[in-house]
Amino acid sequence: MIQFSDVKKTYPDGTKAINDFSLKINEGELVTLIGPSGCGKTTTMKMINRLIEPTAGTIYINGTNINDYNIHELRWNIGYVLQQIALFPHMTIEENIAVVPEMKKWKRKEIRERSEELLEMVGLNSSTYMHRRPSELSGGEQQRVGVIRALAADPDIILMDEPFSALDPISREQLQHDIKKLHQEIRKTIVFVTHDIDEALALGDKVCLMKEGRIIQVDTPQQLVLHPETTFVKDFIGERKSPWQTAIDVVAGDVDSRVITKAAYDKGDYTEQGTFIIKDEDDKFVSALVNGQLADDFIVLKNNMPLYKATDELQKGHQEVYPVLKQDRLVGTLTYKDVLSYLRRETAAKDGVIQ
Repeated sequence: MIQFSDVKKTYPDGTKAINDFSLKINEGELVTLIGPSGCGKTTTMKMINRLIEPTAGTIYINGTNINDYNIHELRWNIGYVLQQIALFPHMTIEENIAVVPEMKKWKRKEIRERSEELLEMVGLNSSTYMHRRPSELSGGEQQRVGVIRALAADPDIILMDEPFSALDPISREQLQHDIKKLHQEIRKTIVFVTHDIDEALALGDKVCLMKEGRIIQVDTPQQLVLHPETTFVKDFIGERKSPWQTAIDVVAGDVDSRVITKAAYDKGDYTEQGTFIIKDEDDKFVSALVNGQLADDFIVLKNNMPLYKATDELQKGHQEVYPVLKQDRLVGTLTYKDVLSYLRRETAAKDGVIQ
């Protein structure tokens, strides 16, 4: 979808902002760019829609050099969400959302339907909000409108430049949840710049950690936490990340003897005591077997759920084991023992104790 090939950016004063940058972002991925201030993450993002031109190297979208696109058409097909929400204050919310669709000559009826659909998608009642002005909205509501304005013309790519950093912690956490949910629904390709490691790990399918214009490590959040490739990566994550913020697929145990296949279950009579997870041939969760009986209302956990939220579920439930799912696929199981073992390892590592 998006590919950087040996990209460099040097400013006229000699400052090297980006060095030998090569990265592939697949269609439908949410990739977070993270690193210290001045590492080049925003410059990298702005080169995608040609707000900044690279000094050397090539950027491709769908296999085509971005310089071969008409620049207006390129930008119309890329939504852009800023920290400074930048809604037009004199326009209604509906008019703000309509800006790019109108440029693309959409019909009025299509624009209204799209505006209503998007407002409802982010939890804003369309009949209530369509005719309000930005000044009548809270910061979190304005940022939601900023997000859906970027989605209004149905672009293939969304760029998000520290969009939540000016919000209070409660609004920020809620919007992170909304973006994750929205991405799972619409599967747009999203490049998300943030300075917050917890945000990068919570949102990203992949995390690109940068330093001085170079990529230090690109990996899934889980692999970044579990297998940092350099001391810089380890320190950058370790200094900022609470173990309670860790996604539970890092904490969860491997799929083990507690798991049986549906085919095996259909053939046999599992009557032994205990809890067993049933999965199909595609590793999708089917059900649970508790003391020989199929369980009703068995609680499952999403793989990107932070540990502190998962423990709330463990406290509310009475299960021996909790399946951990990634888009319905079983990727692990979580028990109190797994949580305690993980916290013990983390505490020991911070105290310098060798396990």
